[in-house]
This record gives sequence, C-alpha cells and structure tokens, in this order.
Amino acid sequence: MKLCFLIYNYFPYGGQQRDFMQIASECARQGHEILVYTLRWQGEHTPGFDIRIVPVKSNNRLKLYRLYTDWVKQAIDLELPDLVIGFNKMPYLDVYFAADSCFREKAETQRGAYYKFTPRYRHFLAYEEAVFGETSSSKALVLSEIQLRAYEQYYPQSKGRLFEVPPGITEDRRVENIDLAARASLREELGIGESELLLLQIGSGFKIKGVDRALMALASLPPEWRQKTRYVLVGQGKPNRFLRLARKLRVADRVQVLPGRDDIPRFFAGADLLLHPAYQESAGYVLLEATIAGLPVLTTSSCGYASHIRAANSGQVCAEPFRQDELNEKLLSMLQQLPDANWSKNGLAYGKNPELYSMPSEACKLFEQWAQE
Repeated sequence: MKLCFLIYNYFPYGGQQRDFMQIASECARQGHEILVYTLRWQGEHTPGFDIRIVPVKSNNRLKLYRLYTDWVKQAIDLELPDLVIGFNKMPYLDVYFAADSCFREKAETQRGAYYKFTPRYRHFLAYEEAVFGETSSSKALVLSEIQLRAYEQYYPQSKGRLFEVPPGITEDRRVENIDLAARASLREELGIGESELLLLQIGSGFKIKGVDRALMALASLPPEWRQKTRYVLVGQGKPNRFLRLARKLRVADRVQVLPGRDDIPRFFAGADLLLHPAYQESAGYVLLEATIAGLPVLTTSSCGYASHIRAANSGQVCAEPFRQDELNEKLLSMLQQLPDANWSKNGLAYGKNPELYSMPSEACKLFEQWAQE
C-alpha cells in the first residue's frame, strides 16, 4: 500500500514524533510505501521514507497550517494514496493518531469565555471537528481512557470511530535490572554524589509538563531534604522563565536543565524518582518508560498513562483537581520511603507485559484493514 503520513513538524524527541516514527517504520517493515508531508524535518532522513517538505511559509501559525492543508490536499489528489494518516488534527484524514488531547474539552474547562471569540479557537475547533464532527468519517486511534472519555463526551457521534491502542513503548527501554555502572557514570557526569537524591523530569514543552509545579514542590522540601536533592530537567523547550522561577524560589543551585538527547535510559538508571506533574497529557510515555526501567514515578491524574502507575504500583499519582500541597506532601513522602519501597521492583515486573510494546504493529494492522475496506 501507499500510506501518506501528515505531521506538521518532526524532531527526534517529541512524544508525537516518536509515535509517528515507530508506526511509519513498522509499516515500512511490512512492505508498505511511506510518503511523508511535513513543514519541517529535524534530524536524519529515514531510509525508505519519501519525505517531502511542504513549500509554504507564513509568520502566522494558523495561516501556515491552512496553507499546509491546502497544499497537501492537492498533493493527495495527485498521489492517490491508499490511506491518509495524520498526527495533527486537520481536514482530509482517513485516520488521525490522537497524540493531542481534546481541544474542545480544554477550551471549555481551562479557558475564559472570551477565548471562543479568538481566531485560534475557531481554527483549532474547525480542524478538530474535521476529524471528530458529525460530517466526518475519519477514524481515530486514541492512547488512553482519559482521551476516549473526553472525545466521546464532546463528540458523541464519533464513538464508533474511536479505537484505543496499546502503549508504544520500545523494547530497548525495558531492563531486567538497573544498570549500576550507567547510574554511576551519569551521576559523575552531572556532579551528583551517591548520597544525593536525583529528581528527573523529561519532556518537551515545559509549561504543559508542569515544570513550575515541580520547582515549587522542590522548594517546599524541608531544608535538610532540599539540600541533598537535585532536580534535572531534560527536554526541548524554553527554560528561561523556569530558571527565573527557580531563582525566585531559591532553589536555582539545585536545578539543572539539559536539551533533548538520546541517552535517556542512562538518566532512568541514574535518577531516584521521576517527577512529572503535567497539567494535561494524552498519554505520557515517559511514565511507562521510567516504570519499566525501575524508576519510581510521581505524577498527576491528568496524564493518560497515570493508570499504568497505579496498575504497576510503581509510584504515586496526585488526584484531580490538582493541589500543589498534595504534590509537595507526596514528594517528601516518596523520598522518605525510597530505601524501603517496592516501586522499582514492581515497575521492572510490570515491564514484562508484552502488550506494552505492541502499538506500532497493532496500528499497522488497522491501517491495512481500513485500506482494504
């Protein structure tokens, strides 16, 4: 088959981008032709992919997306692919991979009344309705029960077109035991003593990932705990506002920010706790990746994969609605319990479930089925 993949931007460290790469690579392994239309591609070009940079430009992001959509529509009409698969919401999709949460839900619950009169609201609502609305026939792959409930609530007519897929964790993230050599190497590289505690946060888009919440939780620790705790943030984003917040909270000497990188398993081995108090996260692969690497997790209920933390008993989850004092209390409690808790062992055991690694193959099978239909 000829499969056409649409994604606005590709870079190696985003969750959406990793989903795209895993699924498209699996489809290529099954012998299908892979055609990609994107506005920007960062990193090496994948062998076997026909990657086409869409030649449209605008300083206005909404206009850029509309120009992209119009240009791609003409290209699709010429190429006649068997299936059009989008990783961003937009018109003309046969399948949408729901890397993002429900826009209408966020607009209704997290924005003021004025927001509905903005061009941004009109644009993104129209693009979401193109996938989930009454006149759409697009199917959607959703990542979590949280997503499924939201889309069914705000787009009940889409119910028969939503398909939940298993997680897309890669096998190389699973370990049998924590690599002590990798742990020692990373901590030496970062200048962290073995008697210190390393809080790790990983993710691109620092605002939505709750970096401010993490810094406030760090600052809330009693002085004796704060002085032996280090916080390392790894990801693609703009850190300046959060570094200013760290200085304001007087924890700047305990904070380090690193750009996105490929050796994340070393960080899982070297850290003592993954802190991920995101405001909203459709899935949150890092939660599962940390769990199956034996790293305890503290997260929020607004993350789709928080359910796996509960199922694995590999950490703790803050309730909704979120309260900063609950996060603060749980952080201190978990740090105090680390020497005796079974969170690490439970996570390693949970990682033996083969279903955790099956998303790319399941998605490919569905594409083949739908293309034939």
